[in-house]
Amino acid sequence: MATKRTTKATSPQGEAVRPRSLAEDLRRRTDDQIGALLEARPDLVHPVPADLGSLATRAGTGPSTARALDRLDLFALQVVTALGALPDPSSYADVLASLHGVPGTVLKPVIARLKTMALLWGDDDELHLVRPVREALGAHPAGLGPLMAESRRGVAPYAEDPTEVERVLSSAPDGARAALEKLVWGPPIGRVENADRPVDVDSARTPIEWLLAHHLMEPIAPDTVIVPREVALVLRAGVVVRDLAPLPPSSDHIDRSVDLVDRTAGQQAFTFVRLVENLLETWSFTPPSVLRSGGLAVRDLTRTAAELDLDEEGAALVIEIAYAAGLLGADGEVDEVWCPTPAFDSWRARTVAERWALLAQAWLLMTRTPVLVSGRDEAGSRVNALARDTDRALTPDARRALLDELVALEAGQSPSHTSLLARLRWRRPRRTSPLWQSVVESTPEEAERLGVTGLGALSTHGRALIASTTAEETSAEARAATRMPGRSPASTTVVAALTPLLPAPLDHVLLQADLTAVAPGPLESELAREMSLLADIESTGGATVYRFSDASLRRALDAGRSATDILATLHSRSRTPLPQPLEYLVTDVARRHGAIRVGLATAYVRCDDPTTVSEILADKRLAVLRLMRLADTVVASQAPLDIVLDRLREAGFSPSAENSEGAVVIRRPHERRTPAKPRPPRLSVEPAPPSVAMLTAAVRALRAGETAAANRPTSLPDGLGSGRLPRSTTSDTMAELRSALDKQNAVWIGYADSTGTTTERVVEPLRIDGGFLTAYDLRTAEVRTFTVARITGVSSIADPAL
Repeated sequence: MATKRTTKATSPQGEAVRPRSLAEDLRRRTDDQIGALLEARPDLVHPVPADLGSLATRAGTGPSTARALDRLDLFALQVVTALGALPDPSSYADVLASLHGVPGTVLKPVIARLKTMALLWGDDDELHLVRPVREALGAHPAGLGPLMAESRRGVAPYAEDPTEVERVLSSAPDGARAALEKLVWGPPIGRVENADRPVDVDSARTPIEWLLAHHLMEPIAPDTVIVPREVALVLRAGVVVRDLAPLPPSSDHIDRSVDLVDRTAGQQAFTFVRLVENLLETWSFTPPSVLRSGGLAVRDLTRTAAELDLDEEGAALVIEIAYAAGLLGADGEVDEVWCPTPAFDSWRARTVAERWALLAQAWLLMTRTPVLVSGRDEAGSRVNALARDTDRALTPDARRALLDELVALEAGQSPSHTSLLARLRWRRPRRTSPLWQSVVESTPEEAERLGVTGLGALSTHGRALIASTTAEETSAEARAATRMPGRSPASTTVVAALTPLLPAPLDHVLLQADLTAVAPGPLESELAREMSLLADIESTGGATVYRFSDASLRRALDAGRSATDILATLHSRSRTPLPQPLEYLVTDVARRHGAIRVGLATAYVRCDDPTTVSEILADKRLAVLRLMRLADTVVASQAPLDIVLDRLREAGFSPSAENSEGAVVIRRPHERRTPAKPRPPRLSVEPAPPSVAMLTAAVRALRAGETAAANRPTSLPDGLGSGRLPRSTTSDTMAELRSALDKQNAVWIGYADSTGTTTERVVEPLRIDGGFLTAYDLRTAEVRTFTVARITGVSSIADPAL
């Protein structure tokens, strides 16, 4: 942002006038400095204040100040604490002297940053800490009591000659110094019965009485004493803040090969994409129910974890990211279930790298908090996956803060968990809530499972992901894209970095004589889906083992495959000959499949083999169907057809449905999808960082607001009351607006809304067409359309710089 101008007040003698308030200090700043303040404190931009005075007011509010303090590191907070303990105003030299051993080269950038953030204002010889910051530090900043030399005469000698404190203490009775030192580093108050009782040097009988008599402690209530600041600072050897930490803790890390880190992370990324795909394909056919209170039942989470070969924490992570990415949702039916959204179909048509980029960015930005799943809420109830309880606005900030510590390390550096958390505590010392701690402690494991890190070090594609997401968060277009499922604004650099690391998908398996098939690597998506239909996954790892069984082959036949189709697929996709046992199994299951037919009676069951019919009637597991024999080869049931089919299959039979003409009906499994819907909304503790364009527009609006306030007309045309904008006919208003448009000048207008309320606007006309004015509103930093007929009057702004 190009620097415009700065306003510097001077006295009649030409000397610079010191600012008397934060507002005056802001008015002396350049455009770049105002922009830096808005960038450091994004909440000040939403909405843009009317002028710099309003900006100062908002920057000085408690909530905004608390947000700014939350962004400070430990040393910056220690400097703030030192400023709070010093008189107001204090000089830079005073602050430096209070921070023993800290060089000026370390302190100066911190003071500059505090000024940039409008937590501190004024020249270096007259620094002012804003009032809300002093209030946030409490009554006893740095654990120091108040200065009492002026209010308590007995303390005055210690202010005049600090060595007097040690001289008096040299004759203290046993226990007096120890009692005093308990309060020296704060808090400086202690409870003492009858603290305000009269006592003098001669009548003192106890160590506390001796301290009170010598004014090393002062009573402030009937049962409370305090150590004056003058006394405490002497006993602290002048140290205001101890344990100063101008630098973050050193990193305890292992240096790993960047290539090894990237390859490991790439394998994890591939695995995670397949886990999401397997989850959503399974839930397409057997979707779990949505709990009445929302969320996923514990039994469904346990079953899903077993199917994905994960622990429950890993399964919860997969489920929550799929939901945050807009690939999973509730279908909204009466008996609501969790199933894929239509975005899942377009997502799985992409490359693996593109699919991972969308999932990883969803994780980075999501407010979903998987670490809370299976824990207990405030009421002691269990927290379910996909429940509203796992949506926390603080989560993205905590997750990102931890990842930023990894970004700060060199490529290939894998820090210890303890070291990583220690550095983050230094970076964000005010963040101490249990939720914050839970998220930052779980983030390294989540990043490893997802493939953002490998062997604990940030991968190349992980670093690209974080960098691209930072840039895109400031783009309105990109933020809009993230709300649409199936779209990923992630930078192409992420995909480009990840693609070479992914294993090439295989188009074949190895059939074994023990009715298994081995996939020696990741399979093409189409082949993987076909194998999942024909066989069940028995084990995963470096290779995936599939096992064929009666049940798995019946599943394929129910889906419409014939024995010929199955054998042809196995022949074409296997690098080994088709084993004879497997060929026999396919042929046998296909022969038996459909030998039993089910129709409507409510349902009937028929079979050409009377013995099989007798077995069905004798099977106690099928008693629930209330079967009745109508003939040697036919029985009837009052249960619905689908239930009869399911129960017969569970009992080990191979039925198929038939129509009224006796032809077999292929009942393909129905893939469930939710209606099209946007991604779940993201909660936010902090507004998105403002873009460069937004910062530029905001500074312009603030400058225009200042100019409008300074040049508000004091004398108005005839017939107008004081304090009201000039009124004119529509033709005169149009002439003024066209003149401003031609000269590219800003104007001050009055505008009446639909309720008749007139407000003031400062605008730059952009277009006049059909009775409407399109203009840039400098106060709201928006392009708006105004009805010309509602403009009550126009006045030029005498500012050649606008």
